[in-house]
Amino acid sequence: MDHVSTIEATKAIVTLDVAHSGIIWGWMITLNMWAKSIGTGVILVGAFLLYRHKHEEMPNLRWLMPLISFIALNVFLFFTLIDLHQPLRMIHIFTHPHWTSSITVGAWMATLFLVLVSIMMFTSFFTRFSDFRKDCAIAKAVRAKDGLYEKIFPFTVFLAFPVTMYTAIIMSQSAARELWVPGAELIQMLLAAFMVGSAALILIAEEWSESVKKELAMILALSVLFSFIMYMGEYFFSFKAAEVEATLAYVHSGGEYFTQFWAAMVLGYIIPFFIAMRMSDNRTMMKFAAVTAFIGLYLAKSTWLEIPQMIPLS
Repeated sequence: MDHVSTIEATKAIVTLDVAHSGIIWGWMITLNMWAKSIGTGVILVGAFLLYRHKHEEMPNLRWLMPLISFIALNVFLFFTLIDLHQPLRMIHIFTHPHWTSSITVGAWMATLFLVLVSIMMFTSFFTRFSDFRKDCAIAKAVRAKDGLYEKIFPFTVFLAFPVTMYTAIIMSQSAARELWVPGAELIQMLLAAFMVGSAALILIAEEWSESVKKELAMILALSVLFSFIMYMGEYFFSFKAAEVEATLAYVHSGGEYFTQFWAAMVLGYIIPFFIAMRMSDNRTMMKFAAVTAFIGLYLAKSTWLEIPQMIPLS
């Protein structure tokens, strides 16, 4: 007697089979990660400087640090939102959160981080205002709550770490993207934050003390050095993993991604490192190094984000 199979899995019908669906995460996601690195990086580097030096050595840091972070974080969140196919559905993350999702956890942390940065920004603005108008009502109210900035600052710094790194977890959860290893990506995200965080502060450090400027140069030099070493390790020693080697073939074989990758390494890592190590007392050259670090990080993020998506998945 013949038995007819009734198992649903044996009735599968292929309705769509494509070798490559194209770049799904493009320039918007690159800009997203780039802006997030700036927004979190200025807080992390600024906190280090405030711990190491007196406020008088960095007269504008208290209000410019949260201002830069606020602008960068809103760029990050804006391009995250418009990249979604259904942006209005993002409200479900807050009304019906699923805490097992990295995206949900990251969205809540980023939102809370932005709220704290916003409070710091407005508090520092009003504090500056009170320095000029000591008798006005706003000035008196600010002086009555003068410790608010200091009270929330530690929580802001604490949140900056997971906010700058959680994207690495989302990338590592993507199937068939072997280049995005969670451990390496977590470190690269953190180094990127210190890299452009120090670069952003270098651009506003004209009136700061020489000791602060030298520490900023050292932070930039060390962050680009370690990040560059990690990129070179993956670039030259990927032959033990066939999938990673196939992914990096888009860089190794020449062409657009080869040019983009090495432009990123030269502009974002090699040039800033040598300038920060050899010409840290030259303000013009340090600002040039900061600008090239911004450009290089964007190109590096773009290359590392796009080439794994070039591998056919079927």
